[in-house]
Amino acid sequence: MELAMETRAKGLVAATLSVVVALAGCEAHRAPPAPAKPIATVVPKPEKPRAPAQPEPVGAYSAPFVTGDFGGQPAVDRFIERMVAEHGFRPDYLKGLLSEARRKEWTIAYMNREAPSVKPKPGGWSRYRAKFLTENHIAKGAAFWHRYAGALERAQARFGVPPEYVLGIMGVETIYGSNVGKDRVLDALATLAFDYPRRAEYFTDELKSFLLMTRAERMDPASPRGSFAGAMGLGQFMPSSFLEWAVDFDDDGRKDLWAPVDAIGSVANYFARHGWQSGGAVVTPALADGASAAELESGFDTRYTLAALASHGIHPSGVLRVAAEPVALLRLSTNDGDEYWLGYQNFYVITRYNHSTHYAMAVHDLAQAVKSRYRSAFSASR
Repeated sequence: MELAMETRAKGLVAATLSVVVALAGCEAHRAPPAPAKPIATVVPKPEKPRAPAQPEPVGAYSAPFVTGDFGGQPAVDRFIERMVAEHGFRPDYLKGLLSEARRKEWTIAYMNREAPSVKPKPGGWSRYRAKFLTENHIAKGAAFWHRYAGALERAQARFGVPPEYVLGIMGVETIYGSNVGKDRVLDALATLAFDYPRRAEYFTDELKSFLLMTRAERMDPASPRGSFAGAMGLGQFMPSSFLEWAVDFDDDGRKDLWAPVDAIGSVANYFARHGWQSGGAVVTPALADGASAAELESGFDTRYTLAALASHGIHPSGVLRVAAEPVALLRLSTNDGDEYWLGYQNFYVITRYNHSTHYAMAVHDLAQAVKSRYRSAFSASR
């Protein structure tokens, strides 16, 4: 009996082992489970940088649409949309402000006047020079220098530009602030931006710069007055030049080109940023022997070596300040015939203010005359 029971027990164990082996075999042939799908990672989109908050522009201007001289013009609507989208102005503010702007018909007529196509008459430089080398220009320049000597000296120390050349610009442009213009800058720029197609792109950008300037400097845009074309202050900066080169030289927290000290620093900064060479010469007089001198092209943007000029009979008549660098050949028509000068880098810098050889020479000559008068009248008192 025990033997029978043992036999049955062994049979059960064997049967159990068979089942386990069978199950293991089935498990070994079962397809592996599908891999779990990866969990998607949500990457947040970077936020667009927010434009810095802008100060509210000055003036209680507001309107649902533009009325007045510039109402109903698609170009005006596009300008407003651009200023809102790019610079954060309120549309109702701009519509109200531009409703106050007035068209300057005489400005358009003046801009449309074409220069005569006839050949310039001899003596053109003599006539041009006489407009600026007056007793009024020279005496007022010396007096202005005396009054603002400290600011002019600071400007020279900081920017490397001598006082006489800052005054040369101010004297030619506005007689040291005596004639900064009587037109509202808003009217001048709106007229030329929206009613003068030939230069519309340029003056539209200047109108934009003007509104940015007045907002930053806390000015009512309807208040500033300047030239018929929108030039401003003692140095007659256009608004884009203001944004680029104006400085707060009197440290009152504002840039104001109608304030003499800020104007002094801004003109000096303009020269410095355009490559003025501190201590460098501006021009040297020259002599021309023979007719071949007239064959050479002249102007502030010409460049000649001294050897090239000598081959045409042109030689410096004074001390040559910079013998190595190329020079510009300047030919000026006077009442007594042609006059020759050699222009250096600093002469070219003056022409960045106004692209004219006559203009730059007038600035130079006035600068030297004011310097001479100041030294004789005021230098002993300092």
